[in-house]
Amino acid sequence: MTTPTPTKYEYDRIPYLIAFENTTGVRDVYGGVAELVVLESHLLRPRNKPSDTVLVFMHPIGGGAYLPMINALARAGHHVIYCNSRYRGTDSALLMEKVVQDLGECIKDAKNRLGYSKVVLAGWSGGGSLSVFYQQQAQHPTITASPSGDGPDLTALGLIPADGLMLLAAHISRHGTLTEWLDASILDETDPTKRDPELDLYNPDNPNQPPYTQEFLERYRAAQIARNRRITAWVKDKLAELKAAGRPDEEFCFVVYGTMADPRWLDPSVDPNERKPGTCYLGDPRVVNMSPVGLARFCTLRSWLSQWSYDDANGDGVKCGRDIAVPTLVIGNLADDACTPSHTRRLYEAIGHPDKEMYEIPGANHYYSGPDQRDKLRQAVGIVTDWLIRHGFATEDGTP
Repeated sequence: MTTPTPTKYEYDRIPYLIAFENTTGVRDVYGGVAELVVLESHLLRPRNKPSDTVLVFMHPIGGGAYLPMINALARAGHHVIYCNSRYRGTDSALLMEKVVQDLGECIKDAKNRLGYSKVVLAGWSGGGSLSVFYQQQAQHPTITASPSGDGPDLTALGLIPADGLMLLAAHISRHGTLTEWLDASILDETDPTKRDPELDLYNPDNPNQPPYTQEFLERYRAAQIARNRRITAWVKDKLAELKAAGRPDEEFCFVVYGTMADPRWLDPSVDPNERKPGTCYLGDPRVVNMSPVGLARFCTLRSWLSQWSYDDANGDGVKCGRDIAVPTLVIGNLADDACTPSHTRRLYEAIGHPDKEMYEIPGANHYYSGPDQRDKLRQAVGIVTDWLIRHGFATEDGTP
């Protein structure tokens, strides 16, 4: 039997803005109107294919409106919104609770203004744990402030739960991912040249070389968590100092060095998949480790607690996943050099709703980038389309 070729739709890309009141005392993004939060959004609407369902993407720092997956879903006949959070392009002052607020405003706009009756959250990469966090709080809001004690109060926002959830090439959380990538050898946060040579993955004289022993990996992972906790303790002390000095609303900016030193980038037997050893999604991990584009490189105190603290951050896909009460689809890419199989599987296992499915696509990289990825992208879109149809979120080709 020959599989029919899916219909390809022309679609319109409609840029628009979502604006709502800024209730914080200070700006936490550069420029703009102080009284408003403004979210830049794109609606990808297929021509001659109406739908009552829209797929909503948001990433904490955005920038994915032109990803291959976004465009391919629209060509397959799905209505798609990609909405950037207020922190588009920079996470130095990001609060995950405010990103949840932004996602909530996008969903309200999709339903109340654009007229979609059903919303499926599509969590791509770092948008995965955000989507799980949002859905948990929309179903049963419990969080009244960020970990530093600032707003927003998620219980007062009237968040609308999504009708379905898709986690696509996603990781478990920003704080969990950062901790797994932290350079465990750094001993002094003010001087990253002070290192434990036996934990320095990029030191050729380190006696611990790939393939790593289980004993070394356990020691290394423990040192990564310990480093995260040392930074958190310092952050809390600094916030207490500001409060004691009568300056409770002030912030303090700092740099986190060494944030791409995960053993899995050098040893393909650690969390194995088809990725190329010695690389990560940002390039050479040794270079990225100290480059200005690394995760959490430039931070503020409140953002660290909300976004990166191993013990304090709320946006945890695994912890929030057990409360999910809607059908969930999880897709992992087996040549992914950012979100590796253990993250895919931990997310899937964490989802509490019994209607959940997981698929892994051999040879697919994180972005489906490159000429050899077209079939992988087509396979991913096919899985998504089949799941949406079976759950009543989409119709067969050719039917409105």
